[in-house]
Amino acid sequence: MPLSYPLVDVNDVPIVNTGLAGELRIPISGKDGSTTSAFHLTLQPEEEIRPHRNDDCEEISVYLSGHGESIIEGQSFKVREGHCMRVPMGVTHQFQNTSEEPVQMVGFYIGADTLAARGFETVDTVGVATLNGEYVIHWNDVKPENMDRNEGWHINDFRLPFGTHNGSTTTLFRAQFFPGAVHKKHAHINCEEIYYLISGHGLAGAGDDRVEVTAGQFHYIPSGVEHWLHNLSETEPIHVIGVYIGSGSVADTGYEYRGDVTSEDIAARTA
Repeated sequence: MPLSYPLVDVNDVPIVNTGLAGELRIPISGKDGSTTSAFHLTLQPEEEIRPHRNDDCEEISVYLSGHGESIIEGQSFKVREGHCMRVPMGVTHQFQNTSEEPVQMVGFYIGADTLAARGFETVDTVGVATLNGEYVIHWNDVKPENMDRNEGWHINDFRLPFGTHNGSTTTLFRAQFFPGAVHKKHAHINCEEIYYLISGHGLAGAGDDRVEVTAGQFHYIPSGVEHWLHNLSETEPIHVIGVYIGSGSVADTGYEYRGDVTSEDIAARTA
């Protein structure tokens, strides 16, 4: 049976020819029904993304490997695995891989359902730093949330690098599920969700779908669709990042708890 909410493996997505450095892939976009495009970018050593801005969308990204230098309106940030970056609409920025290994990052063009909808423009320089606020933060420096287990949050470590608490109208989350952990059945009535599995192996539910999910896969969840995630491994954690699009907090998402993930759910496989 085909999936109603299919997973997208980044390795199955073609590279987009943008004329810029790096290998850019767009696993989720308007073709999937999403108002936001998710991207995966790989930059080889010494490759550089020249100064540019997105006039029509905010960009949120997370560095997964390597290290480099990101410059946002003249302010320089040394970034590495675990750094999360938010670039507001119309703000100039650039990046250079200064490591001896590829830099990989995952990100989201919030509210842009295609690359063209970003309002992308290259510029000569990134200008003078005028920003006030938190635009680069490492997930280790973010305090774990104390989520209510009675509302289905059986997650070991859940952090919110970005949200209304530091100026973003979209929430970026990072979650770890230890062996056997589960985020039980729930829905976000007010927003769409896109998540990406950095590592691990689990079973994902979305609507009637019951499908195994592994590292390197994206999952788009429309607003109001019941979904859940269970770690199937007895030894390895699941590591996830994602966004609640257009909702700056969990409360703003219209979170609804829908009940337990049953043994029948775990035994089922849609595809």
